[in-house]
Amino acid sequence: MKSITSATGQRLCYTINFIASLAIFFFGYDQGIMGGVNTSPDYVRVMDLGYSTYQGPSEGYVVNITKPTKQGGIVSMYYFGTLLGCLIAGSLGDSIGRIKTMIIGSVWVLVGAVLQCSAQSVAWMLCARLINGIGTGHLNAIVPVWSAEVASAKSRGAFIASEFTLNIFGVVVAYWIEFGLSFIGDGSSQVRWRLPIAIQVIPILFFMVYVPMMPESPRWLLMMGRSQEALRILARFRSDTADPEAAHVLAEFEEIRVAVELEKQHAVGTSYLAMFLGLHDRELHVARRVQLSMWLQIFQEWSGIAAVMFYASTIFSNAGYPPRKSQWLSGLNYITYTLCTLFGVISIDRVGRRIGLWWGAAGQGASLILAGVFSRLLKDNPDKASQYGGAAALFVFMYTAIFGATWLAIPWVYQTEIFPLYVRAKGSTWGMVGWSIGNGWMTLLNPIMFDRIGENALHVFGAVNFFTIPIVWAFYPETSGRTLEEMDHLFVSNRPFVWNEEAYFKIWKERSTGGGAGEAQDDIKLGSQVDVEGNMALPS
Repeated sequence: MKSITSATGQRLCYTINFIASLAIFFFGYDQGIMGGVNTSPDYVRVMDLGYSTYQGPSEGYVVNITKPTKQGGIVSMYYFGTLLGCLIAGSLGDSIGRIKTMIIGSVWVLVGAVLQCSAQSVAWMLCARLINGIGTGHLNAIVPVWSAEVASAKSRGAFIASEFTLNIFGVVVAYWIEFGLSFIGDGSSQVRWRLPIAIQVIPILFFMVYVPMMPESPRWLLMMGRSQEALRILARFRSDTADPEAAHVLAEFEEIRVAVELEKQHAVGTSYLAMFLGLHDRELHVARRVQLSMWLQIFQEWSGIAAVMFYASTIFSNAGYPPRKSQWLSGLNYITYTLCTLFGVISIDRVGRRIGLWWGAAGQGASLILAGVFSRLLKDNPDKASQYGGAAALFVFMYTAIFGATWLAIPWVYQTEIFPLYVRAKGSTWGMVGWSIGNGWMTLLNPIMFDRIGENALHVFGAVNFFTIPIVWAFYPETSGRTLEEMDHLFVSNRPFVWNEEAYFKIWKERSTGGGAGEAQDDIKLGSQVDVEGNMALPS
């Protein structure tokens, strides 16, 4: 315990990364378990969602859902909870700090998990899912912000992306636990769904023990006027000797201090409504950043990942594979998914956020459309089941591999980077609002879409991927390699297009390099000086 509380330098950063990963691992595990819970015969019986048919020892039970809207409603209630939770957490995170907010979220999660694993009715389960979602909303809104504020600019993307590798590993663990439990007895035991839900309390208990020992964000401390404490903690992160007089520590501290002073001059309208509508937004353009973070998360969910995560075995079944083999393929798909997230960790700071989103969307869109095409060909040509079914499964694997390397982590990283310090937790909350809307919407619609239009649902998701490419190109500036304090200057242009923002940022960077941080404070006014052609102009 003492070695953890006294850690400095890279060791402290790795410790923070590991502890934050416990919360993100829980997030993935909690999402992953519902895929197996929904196929548990006893759960389907208790919740009155349909019926199950025993196919013998080799295939087990086949679940037939006759009330897909009810099933989707139970799943999506969790995302309504995350929506409420992140709104609460955003306000708490900016007022009482990152650490205390994460502890509160952990308590919500613990209560929700206990209620879920003991649920005896639909109403009970809905209540439990709501409470669990509120806790998850707390953690998802604040944990990435905490991570971003303690990481260095050069490795910030990899720092957060590595946590989301654990997120998908949580999905894998949940899947294989439930797959193994399906072999207990004839697979109809209530243990098959209650035990996996109960297991989720383990990472949260560890998280609750260690988080109170961790240092608060030095940026939040400086915003609250606790300068000496902020400098001391920043020194712990940036120096193995925790030397507050080190030149690079003082330089970063001064950059943060200047940003705090700048935001005090221009920051108004800190309520959620003011942020969303841009009331008195002035030069910081917080409302623009809100829209960027929300829509990136909505696009992430509409890219098709919710369909693949929750209904991969259905997709494989439609491709012609028997139930057990479909389950094996789903499990292998998750493993591939996890391994490919490591590529994302390596590439996110090297190639940047924009390129990752571009090539990811192109690859995902093509994969889903081709998966849908071969699924259709399989239905029309059952005599070529091995040929077309194998091709459909291959493109599902390809989709999750590309998503894991790109779109999984980038939206989460982006929303923690682009907001001013004084509303950073609330800003991240707006990203969570987008994620909750997108995910809740998709989990409610997925059963209906696959029931009504079958494999054509994959074509819809594929088209959405291609639709995101020009949007990212035009409206999402690059954040990789830039400090959190530089983001205010990146978004200060009155025009929302990337080329305007980059042009202004280049001018500001040249002036600040020559004139120093103090003079650079006044340069935020440059954002309003745009000529009729949209080019940035220096004041005369």
